[in-house]
Amino acid sequence: MKKIEVFDPALCCSTGVCGPEVDTALVGFAADVDSLKRSGGNIVRLNLGQDPLAFAENPLVKGLLARSGQSALPVILVEGEIALAGRYPTRSELYLFAGLSEPSATESPKVASKGCCDDSGCC
Repeated sequence: MKKIEVFDPALCCSTGVCGPEVDTALVGFAADVDSLKRSGGNIVRLNLGQDPLAFAENPLVKGLLARSGQSALPVILVEGEIALAGRYPTRSELYLFAGLSEPSATESPKVASKGCCDDSGCC
């Protein structure tokens, strides 16, 4: 199974429902990540605001940020190589990156709401 690393921009929380405005793209991506994990996917999210050292220590991410700035975020690494930058992948892309078959809509696991900040306690 392939390892996926998501280098997120600085976010209050990974769910997209913090603050007065809901980021629907981020809400969808958080659900896609949860779906992939429930299917056995190996995915890790790193937040620039909470894990800046991870960004500085990764030469690919550090170089991309030096060239393109924060507009390059999010950066998606698959097995340590840049697979996507500047936008979140679709659910289909995530499953493709992980080397897993995407479950059909009737098989998709239900995503339980965990509040605005999941388990991170950032709010």
